[in-house]
Amino acid sequence: MFEAAELGRKVSSKDYKAQVPALREELLDVQGQLRDAGRSSVIVLFGGVDGAGKSESVNLLNEWMDPRWLVTRAYGSPSDEESERPEYWRFWRDLPARGRIGFFLSAWYSHPFLDRVQRRVRRAEFFARLENVIDFERALTDDGALILKFWMHLDRRSQKERLEKLHSDPLTRWRVTKEQWEHWKLYGRFIEAAEEVITRTSLANAPWMIVEGGDERYRSLTVATAIRDAIRKRLNGAPVNQSAGSALAVRGAKRRQPAAPKSRPSVRATKQTILSELDMSQRADEKHYKLELERLQGRLNLLHRKAQRRGISAILVFEGWDAAGKGGAIRRLTAAIDARDYQVIPIAAPTEEERAQHYLWRFWRHLARRGRVTIFDRSWYGRLLVERVEGFATEPEWMRASAEINQFEAQLVAHGIVLVKYWVHITKDEQLRRFRARQAAGYKRWKLTDEDWRNRNRWAEYELAVNDMIERTSTRQAPWTLVEANDKNFARLKVLDTACDRLAAQLE
Repeated sequence: MFEAAELGRKVSSKDYKAQVPALREELLDVQGQLRDAGRSSVIVLFGGVDGAGKSESVNLLNEWMDPRWLVTRAYGSPSDEESERPEYWRFWRDLPARGRIGFFLSAWYSHPFLDRVQRRVRRAEFFARLENVIDFERALTDDGALILKFWMHLDRRSQKERLEKLHSDPLTRWRVTKEQWEHWKLYGRFIEAAEEVITRTSLANAPWMIVEGGDERYRSLTVATAIRDAIRKRLNGAPVNQSAGSALAVRGAKRRQPAAPKSRPSVRATKQTILSELDMSQRADEKHYKLELERLQGRLNLLHRKAQRRGISAILVFEGWDAAGKGGAIRRLTAAIDARDYQVIPIAAPTEEERAQHYLWRFWRHLARRGRVTIFDRSWYGRLLVERVEGFATEPEWMRASAEINQFEAQLVAHGIVLVKYWVHITKDEQLRRFRARQAAGYKRWKLTDEDWRNRNRWAEYELAVNDMIERTSTRQAPWTLVEANDKNFARLKVLDTACDRLAAQLE
């Protein structure tokens, strides 16, 4: 693979100086067009061997382009704050908004790659982690992001010469670390792992480019030209092909795309759905409710304190019909937990900042540190419900969202987070009764909006969407709990009981 790269290529100082002014102007031009269009973000990853010019390339691009619209991030070992959240939290947090360009060093490939080089993981686990990378990048590119990945390469002899040259100059000696020399000793392993990474993750949506890093001028022109050309093609609506110039684009083996669920009509007769099979007559009398409420809240408090001591977080997701009683159930939960240890996140229409990102971004940013409880009053499932039914998401967007959500939730659970998902269900007749009660009570009237009535008129479409959502996202690690809520007392007890049981199972 690396033998196929055009190693040893050089650009004369004269040619370099002749090309740079126009290239810089063109980079600024496409950057401005990208910003004005506001449709795509550009994510540029730099990997490669030490001394091949990764940092220098990023520094030069920041000099040549408008830094106000650039995001530059380099990652080391996770901080305490970062390690208390799932691995990809810090990458989601730093993604550039649409219209901006992000440069990333030592990002989501770094830890799997180094773990493989150091033989800390077996090959099967390494490949499984690369699959997570592929899923992450696919989610971003499906949402319109342009991902450019550069592997900056040096052969073993050139790498040694480069490190020795940097070390010999007192002004650059600080840039050569003991770790880099250890990496040089493992050069063979680095190349072996790099070939595995590039072969498995160089796909049509995010291919790798191998760039010879020995000559600074050649390297700089190659990277900058590739970025310019890729953004131009994206702006013109053409597919991006990174094989331009003298860099090498590596395609790798094809990976089967997950099959999209078959489309169904937007409206159908829903005589029998998962929801229609629920026993909505279940009740809890007042005396039983009061006794059980006190018992379950006490149990939840003790379980949460134990989980907090062990650094176990919980995320509770509430979805359901308007007026189903989500807020009342949430208040019975929070009454059992110290206010310092939980946060309720009410989800409404996305803000301007949130619309400039992938739809999951705003949920990743709300993930709490270890030992906390986060409650989402509506959630990422809006993509499969209101955005689907109301047409805010296109059919391809909401159809692929099930797989994206399952992958997101799998990362939460793998990190040790207790994830509990509730669908709070009432019948259509019960909803109408509650709507009228809200209209009659002045202090509740604010809860009822014109949008609630509009949603009610599309009940059949929403029920279909809910049925599909449950079928496709009720997984072994993150099952849905369906709450029969025609009786509020029964629903509140079931919500508390489920939360307690899930926490207890995790603690055991």
